Amino acid sequence: MKYFAGSIAALGMLTSTHAFSFELTSPDIRDGGTLKSVQVADVFGCSGGNISPELRWSHAPAGTRSFVVTLYDPDAPTGSGWWHWTVFDIPASARSIPAGAGAPGGKGLPAGSVQGHNDAGLPQFQGACPPPGPAHRYVLTITALKVARLGLGAEASGAMIGFMTRANALGSASIIATYAR
Repeated sequence: MKYFAGSIAALGMLTSTHAFSFELTSPDIRDGGTLKSVQVADVFGCSGGNISPELRWSHAPAGTRSFVVTLYDPDAPTGSGWWHWTVFDIPASARSIPAGAGAPGGKGLPAGSVQGHNDAGLPQFQGACPPPGPAHRYVLTITALKVARLGLGAEASGAMIGFMTRANALGSASIIATYAR
């Protein structure tokens, strides 16, 4: 678990006021590690499993009313990065998301959660698939919010979800992994 600054600052990386730090963990992705083929896309010339990772979080900031999960590649050659996954309006009572919940339809996401569109225009998880060359960073973030709902539809862009997330953030925790082809 790391707090990440820089191009992800728009997600409102804040520190928690708890005695324990807000924490995000995953048995599928190791912070500082390399993504496994199961989290690699199965499109754009990649042949991975395209399976969203299992996520667990703890020590949310006081006053948390909902959560947002994002997977973002700040190194994508677009000028604005690439949103691989957005899930918002996750109830404050939730503490995990099972592996594979990012599939179309979001089966397994906490009740009431909204799976937003990725930058490929699909409401689902999209695994890593950078162009051949240097490794890209994949920043998986959970943000605790002071509001129960963002007031957005599933078609909202990653940038809009990021904007609303930052405007309502209480704290965030991230796992950063890399992948190259």
